[in-house]
Amino acid sequence: MTFAAYGVRVGVRVDDPCALSGVVDRLPPGWALSALPYVTRLYSLVAGGAGRSDRVRRFHLLYSGAELIARSLDAEVVYERLESDLQLYVAERAPRRVFVHAGVVGWKGQAVVIPGRSLSGKTTLVAELVRAGAVYYSDEYAVFDREGRVHPYARPLAVREVGTLRQTRRSVGEFGGRAGVVPLPVGLVVVSRFERGAGWRPRRLTTGECVLELLSNTVPARRSPARVLDTLTKAAAGANALAGPRGEAATVAQSILRSLEA
Repeated sequence: MTFAAYGVRVGVRVDDPCALSGVVDRLPPGWALSALPYVTRLYSLVAGGAGRSDRVRRFHLLYSGAELIARSLDAEVVYERLESDLQLYVAERAPRRVFVHAGVVGWKGQAVVIPGRSLSGKTTLVAELVRAGAVYYSDEYAVFDREGRVHPYARPLAVREVGTLRQTRRSVGEFGGRAGVVPLPVGLVVVSRFERGAGWRPRRLTTGECVLELLSNTVPARRSPARVLDTLTKAAAGANALAGPRGEAATVAQSILRSLEA
């Protein structure tokens, strides 16, 4: 199959048609099938499983071009690698959007952007903000247009299982929330990382500091520096920004929403 997402054209081929459903489940939000015969990246998935003998199991293999990027007896591990590699590729190459590693929610017509890499606790905080009444936009990427507005990237939330690095996909409805559908201006940027026992006593960032924090989490920063800097400057121009360690997300969520209103 060939599809396009955010202006990036990708192909995926499999040696077992049954594997296509697992591929489709992991495509980026907003993808659409394409009939054009060329792509900028081609993934190849070789299905493993039981061999001719009950004692033999074949590895599941995933290639990007000619490079082997995943090999496992567990098909789910290979699908997860496909999803992460594919999303990162689209985030880096999208010609009309700027992707920042961040969680995003909407509150009264404005976006709360929480920049941070994996294991920073942004998904947990996003989930608590949704429980508090915010509209879900993303737990992985803030997707900015040229005017600095944030667009939805509303894939299911990737909640980590307690004590492991494995993730479970959960719909926003499971948190009593709904997903956003329209782009929003940025009202608040929250730069925070979970620290056990920490109180929420943030300091206010300048606009320049806010842009630098966003820039440090931006996927195409080196590939398109001028375009990225212009977009982030517009995004931060009308926003407040707070930074500081935080404790449990449930105790911080309401305070963050009050800060946006203030």
